Amino acid sequence: MQKTLQLSDWLPTTRREMKIRGWEDLDVIIFSGDAYVDHAAFGPAALGRILESYGLRVAIVPQPNVNDNLQDFDKLGTPNLFFAVTSGAMDSMVSNYTANKRRRDKDAYTPNGEKGFRPDYATTVYSKILKEKFPDVPVVIGGIEASLRRVTHYDFWSDKLKPNILTDSGADLLVYGMGEQPLRELVTLLKKGVPFDSIKTIRQTAFLLDADESLPKNKHWEDKELSSHEACLQDKKTFAANFKTIEQESNKIHGRRLLQKVGKDLLVINPVFPTMTEQEIDASYDLPYTRLPHPKYDKRGPIPAYEMIKFSINTHRGCFGGCSFCTISAHQGKFIASRSKESVLKEVEAVTEMPDFKGYLSDVGGPSANMYQMKGKVQSICDNCVAPSCISPVICHNLDTSHKSMTELYQAIDQNPKIKKSFIGSGIRYDMLVPEFNKNADAKELDDYTEEVLTNHVSGRLKVAPEHTSDPVLKLMRKPSFTYFHKFKETFDKINLKKKLNLQLIPYFISNHPESRLEDMANLAAETKDMGFKLEQVQGFTPTPMTVATVIYYSGYHPYTLQKAYVPKSKQEKDEQHRFFFWYKKENQNWIRNTLQKAGRSDLVKKLLPADLQVRPKGKSRKKIKRSKQDGYTSILKPKRSSNSK
Repeated sequence: MQKTLQLSDWLPTTRREMKIRGWEDLDVIIFSGDAYVDHAAFGPAALGRILESYGLRVAIVPQPNVNDNLQDFDKLGTPNLFFAVTSGAMDSMVSNYTANKRRRDKDAYTPNGEKGFRPDYATTVYSKILKEKFPDVPVVIGGIEASLRRVTHYDFWSDKLKPNILTDSGADLLVYGMGEQPLRELVTLLKKGVPFDSIKTIRQTAFLLDADESLPKNKHWEDKELSSHEACLQDKKTFAANFKTIEQESNKIHGRRLLQKVGKDLLVINPVFPTMTEQEIDASYDLPYTRLPHPKYDKRGPIPAYEMIKFSINTHRGCFGGCSFCTISAHQGKFIASRSKESVLKEVEAVTEMPDFKGYLSDVGGPSANMYQMKGKVQSICDNCVAPSCISPVICHNLDTSHKSMTELYQAIDQNPKIKKSFIGSGIRYDMLVPEFNKNADAKELDDYTEEVLTNHVSGRLKVAPEHTSDPVLKLMRKPSFTYFHKFKETFDKINLKKKLNLQLIPYFISNHPESRLEDMANLAAETKDMGFKLEQVQGFTPTPMTVATVIYYSGYHPYTLQKAYVPKSKQEKDEQHRFFFWYKKENQNWIRNTLQKAGRSDLVKKLLPADLQVRPKGKSRKKIKRSKQDGYTSILKPKRSSNSK
């Protein structure tokens, strides 16, 4: 049975809660854009518990009000060591706005999904307030918003190239990526009495120096200077060229220290830490979380993001997919840090003791569910690797892609008598289950895993993400050819029939991605319709900092080739690409017919539309279709591709 919890089981959020613990002052005060949920899946809570485990007195100020007299920033006093600031589990701009820059109706990290409790650019807003009120107290920023904005970056929402977030926020130190290792070293040094402003050589941190100030010495690091922020502002190709270095160094085992001039300052980004060991990551998940929202929210309603993960288990971090549109590797790293089987089973048991648990785990997985325990066979090969992806364009010969440990983990979880069913809600890399693509793995082992998942861990629908059907688009995305999705569907259908499961396969796709043209979307619609799919959900590409696709979106250049790439940018282009997904909606069908016939693609008209809509009624005038003047776009549906897309 779960013990009866007291208010003191949560980290304090008020003076009263500090008094309950007998505290008069604090070592660290955390400001967060999320409501406080004491769960390892919520970054601010994890940060607080980690700092607490180092012997510090820590408090959290969740969603401080920035629209009143700012009393939330004063109420807990001055910390002995530093303020910690994070926007929360998401970039505040992604949380607040859709891909069309419309303000979202709900914030999943706020009780009842209420909006308006997280300011735009929350990390910067909170940091500026703290530096104004407490100019002599260090401010440490972290979390995904800070991590992905650690260098010159394109901000989609303001449509501007911005400098690193330290310059904008005035913060003293940035912790990028997952924070356990750098925070441990920071706290260790501060406890020894080392002055904060002299701490400059902790891995996975960034800070600003005066341009004429000497660099901190570290004989084990090499330095690499990026083009300055000002040079990036002047030339988009220069900005694009920077990103290749940034991505490669971020994914190296032994990366170089990056330097970038910003006005009169020098940005210094120290190399990453080695991937966390099993023992280290277990320690993070074994901290004394209550796994519940703070009691202060009891009368405000449920927190949607918590309700979604309250009965889920995270098994690992990181992703070696390196997808061009994804930020996971930029924040969590390319190499997989996996928990031990024992740690996972211990958490499963803790979940079963929750009072409202009904026997169903909503998810057992990670960023990509089927990467648990995967790593290089020969570590020295990984040590010298600069590739941003281990599985694109092909699966690395040094990558151990065995799915056996995952199959055994799922079976061990289901042996718990309190578990009725454990679902795999995280995304599964279907391509790694196709023997023709995953040639390193044992084909029977892949089939065993697929059958285990479909038979025991899916609730009606299996969702996978081929993302596109066009090979040039997929190549830029760092995703495999759509032919492998066809092969996976064959396996899916075979198991579905054999086991009489009656499952649905739901593919997810992205519209408006760089290199995606209208003809690609028409072909996508026709091919998926031919496969029997009627697409329900489509994600529009959202440019977020620290991805290849975003660099291309802003600059028009691929950072690895510096050749031009096509980018759909106008609202008309985006809307038209999106419409092809929904060929079955009546309001789209006349437009689809006219567009395709004008382009001489009657073959696609026949594939997409019923016979009575395939011919334009006589007497109807043809509306002219506006053609894009972007480079390489020579006709509405048959553009000339740039050379790097071949």
